Amino acid sequence: MITPQEYAQARERAIGFFAKTGIVLTEKEKQDIEVADFGLGDLGRIGLEVLVYVNTSRVCAKELVLFPGQTCPEHRHPTRGGVPGKEETFRQIELKAGDQYTLAPDTLHWFRAGGEGAVVSEFSSTSTDEQDQFSDPRIGRFTRIGE
Repeated sequence: MITPQEYAQARERAIGFFAKTGIVLTEKEKQDIEVADFGLGDLGRIGLEVLVYVNTSRVCAKELVLFPGQTCPEHRHPTRGGVPGKEETFRQIELKAGDQYTLAPDTLHWFRAGGEGAVVSEFSSTSTDEQDQFSDPRIGRFTRIGE
């Protein structure tokens, strides 16, 4: 759980990362940035800031911000009700900047930012993040905001 102040600060920090990389956001997009602490309350180490541009019944496009050293924990997008889990393509992984990598549905994966942080573009089939399965049973996908 994080406080409303921590949530707002992380959103503002993410907006700064977008500006630094030259990604221009509308005011609505700035307000739509999700701060995910995965229920652990340790946003500096385990977390992710997410802006969803589009998520339809066919495709999804997102920008992911990771602060320096921040990790998105190991998870997978499983098949549910006969529908394959999300297939994702990332534009930055531990390769050269601009390279990309595609993950098949139901593949365990995680990622961590380096010392400068990262903005990662994700292109995928429909996003059903509420169905993600995390290797750590303490993790929940959505952030709870406390007092």
